[in-house]
Amino acid sequence: MKKLLLAAGFSLAAATAQAAELLNVSYDVMRDFYRAYNPAFQKHWQAQGNPRLSIRMSHGGSSKQARSVIDGLPADMISMNMATDIDALVENGQLLPADWASRLPNNSAPFSSATVFIVRKGNPKNLKDWPDLLSEGVQVVIPNPKTSGNGRYTYLSAWGYVLKNGGSESEAEDFVGKLFRQVPVLDSGGRAATSTFVQNQIGDVLITFENEAEMIAREFGRGEFELVYPSVCAEAEPPVAVVDKVVDKKGTRREAEAYLQWLWSEQAQRMAAEHYLRPRNETILAEFADRFPSVEFLPVVETFGAWADIQAKHFKDGGLFDRIYGGQ
Repeated sequence: MKKLLLAAGFSLAAATAQAAELLNVSYDVMRDFYRAYNPAFQKHWQAQGNPRLSIRMSHGGSSKQARSVIDGLPADMISMNMATDIDALVENGQLLPADWASRLPNNSAPFSSATVFIVRKGNPKNLKDWPDLLSEGVQVVIPNPKTSGNGRYTYLSAWGYVLKNGGSESEAEDFVGKLFRQVPVLDSGGRAATSTFVQNQIGDVLITFENEAEMIAREFGRGEFELVYPSVCAEAEPPVAVVDKVVDKKGTRREAEAYLQWLWSEQAQRMAAEHYLRPRNETILAEFADRFPSVEFLPVVETFGAWADIQAKHFKDGGLFDRIYGGQ
């Protein structure tokens, strides 16, 4: 009997020691950050006396990823590049509560980013600001705003440029329509757009987030491309959230919440800065000031209205983007 009890104890201990598994469903250009973040968090988690933890990632265009979760992909956490993609999980299946953004600091966005132009060596088309992209013969690579948050921030940045310079809504619509007529390929996500520009050598300029610009420089050579900051851009604030229905079913709420909360830790904030994501920690942001030029950000909600209204006006089926792009 004693041997049986010991065997049962060992079996229970073995089961307890088995690694819980988390799935973080994220967007294209966060691959490099989470590749560094995940093992650092796992080390931190175990140092607190917790059992091993397995973390899987899924990457793709932001809106396509949200759709996958709605359709059943069992994400414990979702890390998107705009709030509408997480709101979609509320509206379609009530996978998490409507007030999800209030559960973590900074409306649940642990860092921010700027939209930048990546141009070819020497900037042969002399592209410095948004109007330059409308010049004859300039090809602009932007991912689809209906499937990619990257594309939506570009769209809003161009729209906001017109408003910032005294233009009307109709003038902004005309400007953005002209911009998308310069787009030869409308990829579904930011990383696919990078491949189109860098590997397939299509286009004169790629519009993307500044952390993607660093990846391009690191992987494809710092002398091959140049980075241009436009005069204004919509402030990208990529939010994160626990998917309540999934973690409650799997029993992984504690692990998933800890995983997201640690994004605000000093170590993770410094890691974000190292990956060219602007940390919320002002002290760490100041430490890395050399890689984060001052940018005139357009706060999205203050400039364009609530995200739900932006989505309905611009990006829903039959919205302004469909009219602009479908009319080409």
